[in-house]
Amino acid sequence: MKPVAFDYYRPQTLSEALELLADKGDEAVILAGGMTLGPMLNLRIVRPRAVIDISRIEALQTISVTGSVVVTGAGLTQSEALSSEIIAREVPLLAMALPWVGHFQTRNRGTLGGSVAHADPSAEIPLALVACGGTVVLQSRWGQRRIGARQFFVGALVTQRRPDEMIMALEWPRSAPDAGHAFSEIAQRHGDFAIAAAACTVRLAKPDRVEQLVVGIGGVEDRPVAIDVSSFLGQAPGEMAAKLSEYAAASVSPMDDRSASAAYRTALTKVLVERAVNSALSIARLQRGRLQ
Repeated sequence: MKPVAFDYYRPQTLSEALELLADKGDEAVILAGGMTLGPMLNLRIVRPRAVIDISRIEALQTISVTGSVVVTGAGLTQSEALSSEIIAREVPLLAMALPWVGHFQTRNRGTLGGSVAHADPSAEIPLALVACGGTVVLQSRWGQRRIGARQFFVGALVTQRRPDEMIMALEWPRSAPDAGHAFSEIAQRHGDFAIAAAACTVRLAKPDRVEQLVVGIGGVEDRPVAIDVSSFLGQAPGEMAAKLSEYAAASVSPMDDRSASAAYRTALTKVLVERAVNSALSIARLQRGRLQ
């Protein structure tokens, strides 16, 4: 199939793109890498009056470190992020998630901001952003606002972005040097969207107790979620992974669709959380040992 007829714009600057968005509003869609939007246009799932191509705006393709956060421009490609030493060092959870995103061909075009804007509940980059406690920076002609990733995703393919706004950047908190991270997922084949995925960050304090813990789950509910793990803080790591996996499986409200049943997603949640927590704990012990 072919898309419906639309007007095509390719702004060279951010201000030009924002003017177009203000003028076109909800009649326009933003094209970054096009790995998702392209097929949706061809299948006429979306029927915009205008397509605004932001792929030539260099200001959206940057990586920088500002205080306690790493800022990635919305137009930064997934392959550029995957090869970045800054991201590998400062945001290791994102670096672990990126190899699961599509294939190297699609990562050469797909962008971090595009994945977050699309908000597929099974996508790896939104899950990583939620698990990291990151922030989405939105820009319109009238100003800028920041929304925490855990509030930004409203449901499947639904976010808090307004029609006159575009994602300008993503803010990723820098990882503590003694933290351990892990990312694990199950898909029908490598490169597909996850049926279920788990992300974990953990830090250990002396004596051997859990000081910081985050567990994020994707592909199970209609958006990526970070479960409440406050009751596990201060515990010895011991058998925590098994207990936490049971708790996580009981905490989610899984989807039931043609990819997998709700019961299967619940079972996967248990397996993947235990796997991710054990892996993150092992890395945290190694990191702590290196720093002592």
